[in-house]
Amino acid sequence: MTDFNSGVIAEFRATHGKPGGMFEGAPMIIVHHVGRSSGRAYEIPLVYQAGDGGRMFIFASKGGAPEDPDWYRNLLAAGTTVAEVGDETFDVKVSEITGPERDRVFAQQKRAMPGFAEYEAKTAGIRTIPVLALDRV
Repeated sequence: MTDFNSGVIAEFRATHGKPGGMFEGAPMIIVHHVGRSSGRAYEIPLVYQAGDGGRMFIFASKGGAPEDPDWYRNLLAAGTTVAEVGDETFDVKVSEITGPERDRVFAQQKRAMPGFAEYEAKTAGIRTIPVLALDRV
């Protein structure tokens, strides 16, 4: 997965945030995070959903795996991080959204990208896919 993500990140940066292939046309973001235990710096390319007022939502789907991705726990622990969209790099505040707001945002994501409905089906009865909000600071 690291090689795959490295390739997506390189293409993201080379194309000013508009990679092709399976991500062609999808809104992409690179989220930086630091390992809670290791202290090591990481970058993860993700699709995101634009919200009101510049808010962005990311989804800890992990392709429908039964466990949450490490980056999700790292971001929650940190509370703030750095994100890249297009050619811009900026600081963001990280917060988890839950309840009806989470359900509304996730429903929008499933309509925009039906693969997220498949991820949700895979995790049914195991976990609810977390949704994080990123707000510029």
